[in-house]
Amino acid sequence: MIDLHTHSIISDGTDKPAQIVELAWQAGLKAIALTDHDTTEGIAEAAKKAHQLGITFLAGCEISCRWSTGTMHLLVYFPTDRSDNDDTTSPLSTGPFADELLKLQKDRIQRNRLIIDRLISLGLPITWEEVVQEANGGLIGRPHFAKVLVKNKAVANMTEAFELWLGKGRLAYIKKARLLPEEIIRLAHSSKGIVSLAHPYSLGADASGLELAVRELASLGLSGIEAYYSTYSVRERLNLVEIAEKNGLIPTGGSDYHGDYKPDIKIGVGRGDLCVPESVLEELLEKGSQRF
Repeated sequence: MIDLHTHSIISDGTDKPAQIVELAWQAGLKAIALTDHDTTEGIAEAAKKAHQLGITFLAGCEISCRWSTGTMHLLVYFPTDRSDNDDTTSPLSTGPFADELLKLQKDRIQRNRLIIDRLISLGLPITWEEVVQEANGGLIGRPHFAKVLVKNKAVANMTEAFELWLGKGRLAYIKKARLLPEEIIRLAHSSKGIVSLAHPYSLGADASGLELAVRELASLGLSGIEAYYSTYSVRERLNLVEIAEKNGLIPTGGSDYHGDYKPDIKIGVGRGDLCVPESVLEELLEKGSQRF
């Protein structure tokens, strides 16, 4: 088994990058990818631990982008600057893609300040200091606000925090800066990265709309779609595999593990029935090698 979609404390998970790798090794996985939001800062730590344990590691990150319907997230694998070396596990520090990640991180900071101001103005029991502490040095995201609201008994659980306050369209929701998918794909390619569409059904499109979107993205340089995903049924996964094959794309997969923020999702197995074929890893590595 492999898992190509996980999040650490560097973005909105609760485990350190090295712990993600340890959990993958304990679960008997052959390979693990770290795909934190808008950052590659956890890659070096995770790669070091993977080398120690003898498990294959893939560098990655997840980026939100603008789309006409629903929500679109793109997973970028191997986002490294290889002008001086061929190390696919080192954190991205130079080049256009790295510069864009820094811009997204700065926008995230501004957005977070607006969210805390909105929550306080709504009379909710929360402070900026509590949110910073909850993030524990990582990039702050909405799950950190939600967790503080749960701890302060303003809501019963994380789901309620999003449904009442932090979810899209709610009173404390603030839009974040988003690039167009073609911009993300172009920037990823500039760093020799390859791109997969995360949890495709989040696009909110019907069957024909989803196939049309995938065809459009494939024409822009998309390399894969996340067919094997924790919350999808077997039928949905098979349908996505078929769509991937029809468009010459790799059917990637992962748990979307966030630690305690998604307690029902486990590394490698999702809710218990997830199994991403190891052949996906071989296809990704082959595709990645073609870009070097």
